[in-house]
Amino acid sequence: MTVVLTVCVVMLGIAAALLVVRVAAGPTMLDRAVALDALVAVTIGVLVIEAAVNRHTTTLPILVALTLVGFVGSVSIARFMRGSTAGEEEGS
Repeated sequence: MTVVLTVCVVMLGIAAALLVVRVAAGPTMLDRAVALDALVAVTIGVLVIEAAVNRHTTTLPILVALTLVGFVGSVSIARFMRGSTAGEEEGS
């Protein structure tokens, strides 16, 4: 169990580090938005692992709230970017 836990934590840590680099270096706002959405997913994964290891369900409301925030944020940015890129494509 500890080997699996260690592998999961290391993989999620590497993913989080790479996503932070992508947020900092992303050339467009859309790249940064996708990286932040993936970072929320990694955070949810870390909380799920923590809940599984400690065998409790008290983090379930936090997981639901983070999931909703990630979804609403992604949809909002996608809708915003769709409106801004449509005007740029027509001008070309």
